[in-house]
Amino acid sequence: KIRRVLDRDIPMLILGETGTGKELLARAIHMDSARAKQPFVAVNCASIPKDLFESEFFGHEKGSFTSAVKQRIGKFETATGGTLFLDEIGDMSLTAQAKVLRALQEGKITRVGAEKDISVDVRVIAATNKDLLKEVDEKNFRLDLYHRLGVIIIHVPSLNERRDDVPSLVEHFLDIIASEYGQPKKEVDAKAMDALKNYNWTGNIRELRNVVERLIILSGKTITLEDVENYVLPRK
Repeated sequence: KIRRVLDRDIPMLILGETGTGKELLARAIHMDSARAKQPFVAVNCASIPKDLFESEFFGHEKGSFTSAVKQRIGKFETATGGTLFLDEIGDMSLTAQAKVLRALQEGKITRVGAEKDISVDVRVIAATNKDLLKEVDEKNFRLDLYHRLGVIIIHVPSLNERRDDVPSLVEHFLDIIASEYGQPKKEVDAKAMDALKNYNWTGNIRELRNVVERLIILSGKTITLEDVENYVLPRK
């Protein structure tokens, strides 16, 4: 069943707290799909000003407005053939939602200042930390877009709900950060790992990565319980 979902271009909605790794999951889904060799384009919907939304998503033609000094290709065109990841979809304005819904339904977009439609072929994965049904009730989110995006809904639990994953995530970040710094991988002793496993991860995976990086910088060859107590655990 999972394989059928990955191989088909079924829209997905990923729900979870901030920092739980929703984009990492979206990338993993893309890489395990038939579109893996095509672009994965991530867009943070909360960071795009309302007046720049159309240009950012659909592109614009040269001269279509004052600062349009050259043609711009939007995110939908850039992601054609691949996956468009719409992060923080719950922060998108209602006007923008309507235009994204049209693009998804028709498979076509129009650049700002252009007359002709452009066909686009994208698989959309959206994510949010908001309760979208509550946002629908409060008239902040379109129900039709919710149903369009939420064909498959995945809930990513917080790190505190899956503490058994902490050791493997720590090892993963030890590998990545050691490679980034060009230094040998450090080890974590058992007591230090237990302390990390039982820590209150309010910032989820994003916080865990920051903590591992801090420990790599400040500890010796082996990360010990004393290191965790000094650099991670809150002072009593």
